[in-house]
Amino acid sequence: MPRFILTGCYSAAAAKGMIDNPSDREEAARAIMEAAGGKLHSFYITTGETDWMAIVEFADGADLIPAVLVVGASGAVSNVKTVRAYMGAEFRAAQQKAGKIASSYKSPTA
Repeated sequence: MPRFILTGCYSAAAAKGMIDNPSDREEAARAIMEAAGGKLHSFYITTGETDWMAIVEFADGADLIPAVLVVGASGAVSNVKTVRAYMGAEFRAAQQKAGKIASSYKSPTA
């Protein structure tokens, strides 16, 4: 099944809520991903441009959208980004296919 990397930022209200009432954000992420039909592989609190990162697995990217909508609508997170991640075997298969179809492309510089 396809894997996706999600990143995002907590809102000021969410940060205040976590200070006032500490909670397991990994468990919260797991619950929403499973409710949407996916699987949470890992969850990290991060530094830098984003506050958190999750690696999730869904049968289809469209299945992930409801979870992202629910989390975004909560107002607790912003700047949510989703990136499709490919395993080594998937990329190897893409390279092999590229080799088979390469002769079909005519470069504009040719």
